[in-house]
Amino acid sequence: MKKEKTIHELAKEFPDKTYRELEIYREKDRQQEAGACIMGEMRKDREVEKEIDYHRYWKDMYEKEHKLRQEAEGELSIMKGIETNRVKEAHARCNHLQDELDRVKKENNDLFNRIADALEVNESHQKLNGKLQERLTELEEENKKLHDHLNKQVENARKSGM
Repeated sequence: MKKEKTIHELAKEFPDKTYRELEIYREKDRQQEAGACIMGEMRKDREVEKEIDYHRYWKDMYEKEHKLRQEAEGELSIMKGIETNRVKEAHARCNHLQDELDRVKKENNDLFNRIADALEVNESHQKLNGKLQERLTELEEENKKLHDHLNKQVENARKSGM
């Protein structure tokens, strides 16, 4: 704020002006200064109002962001819960499938062992059958020999008159 000049100082500054003109000049200067003060105060009021608006704006923005963040965190929490359930279900299904696989492997192994046992029995039966075939062949040959021998004896007995 500038210092108000006295009439004496104004007379030194403007020597060709009259006292009355200097009074008018000084009054205009006061009015301008008063107007500037009023305008300055109005500007300050508007700036304060603007600051308040900015504060309100940023506060609203923060509240909106905070609300959105809370919603996102809630959705994330729900998604984690759903995903946790899915993982638990997948683990349970995996365990069930592993148990089923173990059962099928054991059953397969048992069947393999049964096949191996059956093949072993088959092999022993084939050996026995082979031996029996040999024995049958021997007995057939022996039977043929005996048959031939008996036929010779019967023939000899017939020739001799019996």
